[in-house]
Amino acid sequence: MSATLGTLINQLEPTWSIGLFENLDKAGLESSSPWNNAGTGHSALCELNYTAAKADGSVDPAKAIGINEQFQISRQFYSWAVENKRVADNSFINALPHMSFVIGDDHSKYLKTRYEALKPNALFDELEITNDLDTINEWTPLVAKGRKDSQKVAASRVVSGTDVDFGRLTADLTDSLGASGASINFGHKVKNIKRDGAGWELTVKDKASGAVKTVKAKFVFVGAGGGALPLLQKSGIDEIKGFGGFPVSGQFLRCTDETIINQHHAKVYGQASVGAPPMSVPHLDTRFVDGKRSLMFGPYAGFSMNFLKSTGQMDLPLSLRPHNIIPMLAVAKDNMALTNYLIKEVLKSRAKKDLSLAEYFPEADGSKWELITAGQRVQVIKKDAKKGGVLQFGTEVITSSDGTISGLLGASPGASTATPIMIGLLSRCFPKQFAGWESKLKDIVPSYGQKLNENPALYAEVKAATDKALGLN
Repeated sequence: MSATLGTLINQLEPTWSIGLFENLDKAGLESSSPWNNAGTGHSALCELNYTAAKADGSVDPAKAIGINEQFQISRQFYSWAVENKRVADNSFINALPHMSFVIGDDHSKYLKTRYEALKPNALFDELEITNDLDTINEWTPLVAKGRKDSQKVAASRVVSGTDVDFGRLTADLTDSLGASGASINFGHKVKNIKRDGAGWELTVKDKASGAVKTVKAKFVFVGAGGGALPLLQKSGIDEIKGFGGFPVSGQFLRCTDETIINQHHAKVYGQASVGAPPMSVPHLDTRFVDGKRSLMFGPYAGFSMNFLKSTGQMDLPLSLRPHNIIPMLAVAKDNMALTNYLIKEVLKSRAKKDLSLAEYFPEADGSKWELITAGQRVQVIKKDAKKGGVLQFGTEVITSSDGTISGLLGASPGASTATPIMIGLLSRCFPKQFAGWESKLKDIVPSYGQKLNENPALYAEVKAATDKALGLN
């Protein structure tokens, strides 16, 4: 998010000074790291939680269409970044089919209903569906081989999905920002943010030397992942009151056998368990990290009071405030299914983890998979007039009333929608300048201001251009 915002501001107002402060020694090592997030170009092609069935069994495609529209904006930004040398090359993104796979009669019927709701839309016109095991074997052999013919299964697929190494993309954008004159400060921890007249004063510690300095800014964006909540709380803005965070950790199984890795070329997403948070949807996932192909399965959710992998167990208790205790208690009371799910996940043995893998890869040999720790996610808790508080499984942009400070809370779909989220932030925080920026924004995002799903001809044109620039043909 921060690298995207900095890149946009640098392009729109090249004379403005930009400073970036990162606690770790490199860019993109926390939530943007390919081992810490789904790595999917989230466009709702295969993620079933974006098209949950209603009580009557119907499926509303609106949320999926909205997320896909957002990712199309990100794709255009990526294309512009490649063509304008804002990234080293296009190797951070790879073409990869996106699949949904379900087991059982009820889930198969749901997948068909989902297909029928999405297929008529321009953004989903490539969607295919099958309940034929031989066809699934052609699409993704590891999922089909060893599976009983009597088992009712179904799968849908879009061949033109993508895999994105967001860690690589973040590092490239940050390098380009530095080359364009921005001050890039790694190993610097922001300890405090406070009002300074019409702007802000940041207290920043150089971790290597121990030196502490103050930095003054007219505008601040807090793009610290799970660390955003405590920093926004320190700012004292009214808009953060009532917000809390619920951390969820996770693990993945990563395949160590190259012969198995090379047999799978897809992102295969399944159905979430009852009570599971959306980012815990199981997936057998081809991933490209620094250009190397890999294979992962998971995630297995857990609980840790850390808000980031690099921070400590006091993050959750230190985030408690008088204004967010009631929302957090209300969420605890109303989300017992989630609590039970997390307890079961924490207690799940390695053998049971291997059994979960076997549901998607029947012939899996657990000895050829290593267990790795995934990233931390902090789900948004916010006050609610009726319930006292609600747990939100999305992203939330917090902006002060004067637009001088903003930050992002939450997780999925996250990085995939960074570009439209940051453009929206610019419109809120810089209303006087924004109208004058729109022509430059259209250079970056040619479809800016239009809905591609409502204009199939424009969608085809934009997709062809971005595919070419990104090497996805």
